[in-house]
Amino acid sequence: MENIKDKVVVITGASSGMGAATARKLAKLGAKVALAARREDQLKTMVAELGENVIYVTTDVSKRADLDNLIQQVIAKFGHVDVLWNNAGIMPISFFEEGLVDEWDKMIDINIKGVLYGINAVLPHMLSRGQGHILATSSVGGIKTSPGIGVYSGTKFAVKAIMETLREEVAQTIKVTTIFPGATQSELGHDITSPKIKAIYGNLSNMPKMDEDAIADAVIYAISQPGNVTINDLVLRPLGQTR
Repeated sequence: MENIKDKVVVITGASSGMGAATARKLAKLGAKVALAARREDQLKTMVAELGENVIYVTTDVSKRADLDNLIQQVIAKFGHVDVLWNNAGIMPISFFEEGLVDEWDKMIDINIKGVLYGINAVLPHMLSRGQGHILATSSVGGIKTSPGIGVYSGTKFAVKAIMETLREEVAQTIKVTTIFPGATQSELGHDITSPKIKAIYGNLSNMPKMDEDAIADAVIYAISQPGNVTINDLVLRPLGQTR
């Protein structure tokens, strides 16, 4: 873990779940961490908990200017960015027949555009330094789809395609990693409004789920590798999850 100490790591979706768990572990390992999310009160609480090497920048990843500001603020504070984890995402799944188009739009804006805006904000800086690491959270739904998750799965397939293409374009200098989590204890899915999904799956509480620390450990594994080693894809499922 000596490769973690003093790394400057930016995490979107950092106010809860996988992002928050990873931030806590990174801070304990000596990284300099920038937390990005919309909920400023939770970000403030985390900074107070984690200490002087952790900052926050209130960020809505669906807004390009917010991602540009995030990277600028981190460079102003720490001098550079070593790692960006595009982790923010939402999962208000539904069946197509329900026509929840506003929720489709939100998933596209956050799950796809948020990743693209993050890449755009940090890539010129990393290329000018000749090093860096960009991660993004896809999903096992970005590997295989199923009824009721068509739009969500589509956004996560898009993340997979974006990150694989980015890897091929910048493989000489920049590390690129895509995380494909299965069901995880987090707030993901708390915004489901679909009556049909609720009737079939309830509140998703009965599904096998991983602890969020499992994802944190995977992210830390990826970013702690030696300089000439890049972990491109990490798929994690809880025991008992078949899809």
